[in-house]
Amino acid sequence: MDALWAPFVEFAFMRRALVASLALGLISGPVGVLLVMRRMSLAGDAIAHAVLPGAAVGYLLAGMSLPVLGLGAFVSALAVALLASFVASNTAQKEDASLAAFHLIALALGVTLVSIKGSSVDLMHLLFGSILAVDASALMLVTAAVTVALVLLALVWRVLLASSFDPMFLLQFGQSGKWANQLFMLTVVLTFVACFQTLGTLMAVGLLMLPAIAARSWSRDIPKSCVLASLFAMASGLIGLLLSYHAGLPSGPAIVMTAGAIYLISLLFGTNDGLLLKLIPVARHRQS
Repeated sequence: MDALWAPFVEFAFMRRALVASLALGLISGPVGVLLVMRRMSLAGDAIAHAVLPGAAVGYLLAGMSLPVLGLGAFVSALAVALLASFVASNTAQKEDASLAAFHLIALALGVTLVSIKGSSVDLMHLLFGSILAVDASALMLVTAAVTVALVLLALVWRVLLASSFDPMFLLQFGQSGKWANQLFMLTVVLTFVACFQTLGTLMAVGLLMLPAIAARSWSRDIPKSCVLASLFAMASGLIGLLLSYHAGLPSGPAIVMTAGAIYLISLLFGTNDGLLLKLIPVARHRQS
């Protein structure tokens, strides 16, 4: 037990990293489950990569200043989400197709901008993050983004819950339904901005989607899935940080690998849709 808590007792940077990962886990659960339910997993991946150009501009202007990087990431991701929605509304393209196009452009632009002034180390930091480098100001930004995202999610929760089962539900509300969808996209953007500052653009989507997908293997009830996904994400953060400290692994990949392990365990042993539950009746049938 001493090995479990010693890093967080001895080192302030480990405590800040733990608080940041727990805060991210809290919002990642419900947002990830709603993205899965609304078949928007790839849209989440697109928005995660869309933060890179804004972060790159912030890097060119102020170096590795996390507040500037966060502001640039937010503007960039929001712009891509709005552009994709505008294109989908005014052309024959579907929103997922336009998001895919814009996210590829944004990713290439971001890497190019960072390469103009920065080094490969700076690029790796933006792509993979460094939760262990979170200072007090960055932690405040992460918690603020998570708090605003939770408030926005609470405002549109009932509408999003109903529309997850019936995609035509939002049409009954006319313009109000469109605003509910836009507020949800803003919530997704804020979540990815918070994750980006700690896990980078490539790892952020892992913490958001893997626990959510794993939770669906245990329950089809959306509120229960959200709670499970948040618990899985928080556990991934805690275990990943301990692995990073004791085994000398990079913190972001360690957290996402832990989330991946939870997903694989859920895939096999999940009580709702686990593979073993499907294989056991087949084996019994063959024996009989």
